Amino acid sequence: MKKRLISSLLALALISIPPLSFAEDDTTVSGDKTTDMVVDLVLIRPLGLATTIVGTALTIIALPFTLPSGSVNESAQAMIVKPAEYTFKRPLGQFDTGRD
Repeated sequence: MKKRLISSLLALALISIPPLSFAEDDTTVSGDKTTDMVVDLVLIRPLGLATTIVGTALTIIALPFTLPSGSVNESAQAMIVKPAEYTFKRPLGQFDTGRD
């Protein structure tokens, strides 16, 4: 049961990476702001939450490797903070975070 849960979470994280990483010049995807908001609320935000949860678990698993090298903060930023900011701080329907 535990292996199945971990496998499912990792698969979900891998599936969610492409939708969370696309970049566009325009902040709308479909051209219709309402559609973008619905897609964001129903699909992208839950995937972002799942990515944040999986990133947290992976950061904890990586602690034995990141503590000795002093890269815990860098690891946490990449796997927890960035997905959480994308999920919770971005305006609904706006997929571009304005960062490079």
